[in-house]
Amino acid sequence: MSHAQDSCPQDDLEECAKRLALLQRRLDAAHSTRDRVHDLMEVVTSVGRDLDLEQVLRHVVAAATTLVRARYGALGVIGPDHEKLVQFLTVGMDDGDVAAIGSSPSGHGILGELIARPEPLRLAKLSEHESSYGFPAGHPPMDSFLGVPIRIGGQVFGNLYLTEKLDGAQFDAEDESILTTLAVAAGVAIDNARLYERSQQRELWVQATAEVTHSLLSGSPRGAVLALIADRAREISGADLVVVALPTPERDSFVVEVASGLEAEAFQSSRPVVSGGLIGAAFARAAAVTSEDADTVRLAADPAWPADPAWPAALGPAVAVPIGNGIGVRGVLLLVRAEGREPFTAEVSSPVVGFAGTAAVAMELAERRRDAEQMVLLEERDRIARDLHDLAIQRLFATGMTLQSAGRFIDHREASERVERAVDDLDETIKIIRSTIFGLRSDVSGTGESLRSRTVRAVADAAAALGFSPSLRKEGLLDTQVSRSVADHVLAVLGESLANVARHARATRVDVILQTDGRQVALTVIDNGVGIGAGTRRSGVRNLTDRAEECGGTLELSSPKEGGTCLVWRVPAMGR
Repeated sequence: MSHAQDSCPQDDLEECAKRLALLQRRLDAAHSTRDRVHDLMEVVTSVGRDLDLEQVLRHVVAAATTLVRARYGALGVIGPDHEKLVQFLTVGMDDGDVAAIGSSPSGHGILGELIARPEPLRLAKLSEHESSYGFPAGHPPMDSFLGVPIRIGGQVFGNLYLTEKLDGAQFDAEDESILTTLAVAAGVAIDNARLYERSQQRELWVQATAEVTHSLLSGSPRGAVLALIADRAREISGADLVVVALPTPERDSFVVEVASGLEAEAFQSSRPVVSGGLIGAAFARAAAVTSEDADTVRLAADPAWPADPAWPAALGPAVAVPIGNGIGVRGVLLLVRAEGREPFTAEVSSPVVGFAGTAAVAMELAERRRDAEQMVLLEERDRIARDLHDLAIQRLFATGMTLQSAGRFIDHREASERVERAVDDLDETIKIIRSTIFGLRSDVSGTGESLRSRTVRAVADAAAALGFSPSLRKEGLLDTQVSRSVADHVLAVLGESLANVARHARATRVDVILQTDGRQVALTVIDNGVGIGAGTRRSGVRNLTDRAEECGGTLELSSPKEGGTCLVWRVPAMGR
């Protein structure tokens, strides 16, 4: 009897076991929750340490998949239009999976649901939601889904997307709570990284502006300075291609002077002339214009851009920025990203506008400095011309008169002839000096710029395309014994010859010689490149031959023994 009273009935034992099991599960759950909270705190702390924006984004999506034990994770960054994704980072897929899917999602279906309604969304089966319309070919199967928005200062920056809870389980309220907490911490970390990135960008723009200003004021060739502007704008802004376009004299179209980056060689060698489009709009408005503003996503789709199959077609978002402002716009800086990349935001384009404006001011100051130096040069030339006229010519003339009068008293015929020849030489010398004086006093600005100075400028401008500075030698009275029309032909032939070398020769040295004896003018361009037989080199000189024949001259092409090409363009100095 007493033994029966001390024993626990069988049903009581089962009840005790159930209670113990429930208690153990609660303890395990509490332990698991404590561990997850601890893991969450560690993740929040580690995410806040990063200052590189790309690293922060990747760290956040990787941490999210770990915390909620998801197979796949993604972070989508919403564009400035607040309607589509401009960046999509994934975790759980290898490069093969990503390549099989194709282009990154832009924010349709379930992804777009969070963009339109930025609230946590938890689904047991993706396909059952009304916004779902399936996956593209090659996409891995996905059922369970959890998404939460990431906000920065009240604005939605992007969304976290998690799919396929491990072990076939479903995402629960605790997962949602953990992911929401992580999203808050991610917003703070992303904001800090963006602030740091902007400060770094500002410092880089300041350094680039100082570099361009120093280059301009130190007298660097215009082509080299434009190339520097393009290079720095591309490096700092994250553009894939940067083009510098300058207006023609009529200011109704633009010539691509410099290109840097993706497919730059095609633009640089072709030097296309464009009108309207992004470039024209930025020039006319004196304000930045994006491809979205102009409703043009691809540059090649811009009707103002020449339809040349040699130019790249797969160009994506673009922004055109004026170099200068108001009536002082000197050109346009066009920044282009590859197809599929995110568009340019105001955060990117605004500092570019400031950089281009400062570059325009520096260009203006450099031109004023060159004008001042030109005035000093002209004044010095005037002084030299005056001294030659007042001193040298007068003395030579007096010496000639003395010899001429003395010749009458010389009886020896040979001596008399020598004196007469000396007098003739003095007359010829006086003519040369007078011609030199005329050259010194000739206008060297605007449309009256001398052939010598125009040649120097053309050679200097070619340095950017060649990658080095050609050597230049000038001989004879180029500014007085070569007609203006012939001089224009000479400059055109020189520019095209140097462009041909830059496109085809792969040369490391170019020598330019321009000389005249008063009867003919000869332009010689010698390079150490691959020679005449390479590619389409001969087809590029047809225009040079036509110019020579038009002026009554000839074009000669030869291959020196040491290799390369020698081009000699020779025409009458005063034309036909």
